[in-house]
Amino acid sequence: MFRFEHIYFLPALGLVAILAGLFIYLNSWKKKTAARIGEPELVKAITANFSPAKFRLKVILALVALAMMVIAIANPQTRGKQENIRKQGLDVMILMDVSKSMLAQDVKPNRLEKSRQLVSKLIDELKDNRVGLIWFAGRSYMQMPLTADLAAAHMYLQNAGPDAVPTQGTVIAEALKMAGTAFNAKEKKYKAIVLISDGEDHDPEAQKVARSLVEAGVMINTVGVGSPEGSTIFDPETNDTKKDAQGRTVVSKLNEQELRNLASTGNGVYVFLQDPAAAANTIRKQLGTVEQKTLEDSSFIQYETYFYIFLALALLALLAEPFIADRKTPAL
Repeated sequence: MFRFEHIYFLPALGLVAILAGLFIYLNSWKKKTAARIGEPELVKAITANFSPAKFRLKVILALVALAMMVIAIANPQTRGKQENIRKQGLDVMILMDVSKSMLAQDVKPNRLEKSRQLVSKLIDELKDNRVGLIWFAGRSYMQMPLTADLAAAHMYLQNAGPDAVPTQGTVIAEALKMAGTAFNAKEKKYKAIVLISDGEDHDPEAQKVARSLVEAGVMINTVGVGSPEGSTIFDPETNDTKKDAQGRTVVSKLNEQELRNLASTGNGVYVFLQDPAAAANTIRKQLGTVEQKTLEDSSFIQYETYFYIFLALALLALLAEPFIADRKTPAL
């Protein structure tokens, strides 16, 4: 399989096409200008030493060098061998609430950023496990399926926010259902969920889904973010505090009881998020009580890179261009 590692550089090849078009236009303009002079013999005498063919070759070499450099930066690759990883661990789905209520600042800098810090610590703590990511608000979106490639998890975490889930709300049941589909249905153990939310909207379906997951062998752990007293929510769209349909300022409060009930039903632990490192350590210890299995992950694929070939061609073209004079070779 052929691919470019940095495909977003390829549009720069359009610059090569633009420059080629400009050269063609310039060449046409020169011919028209020469024709307007009206004295073919005079034009011929003035340009007697100029070689259009050599000039075209110089331009072509410069364009080729530019195109080769763009391709080299994009780094062409072909698929090599696939590496299978075997380790003892669990399948852990991390579900993070990214609704606008998570922008409340009753924890600093805000609930969302505090949750990101926790997930980052969790990813590091779960290095011997497979991890998947789901962002949820009024809808749930699978960001990353179960994988041992934890560097990718850190990358996805950077984009977590309300913009990732356009439909607002806090529908925990849907997120739990989606997590359930990510696990191997044939296994009745080795599976866990870590749900991070302010639990603001009471979701009556969540307990029902949690019970079905427990029957399928899934442990459910929950993390509460925010404060019972609550806080106003800054709305980036209006640059003001969020208000309801009646124009009253919205105060978002942590619904600890909802999250405690889910953890109790799910045979897991509830953690009130204050220190991300301490919370991650508590969750890791709880996950350590779950029987582990030998995990196999084939997501690590080695690719053969060929950027150096195109870089060498670019250098050759650049080195050759100055040695080509745009004058005619004198006759012997």
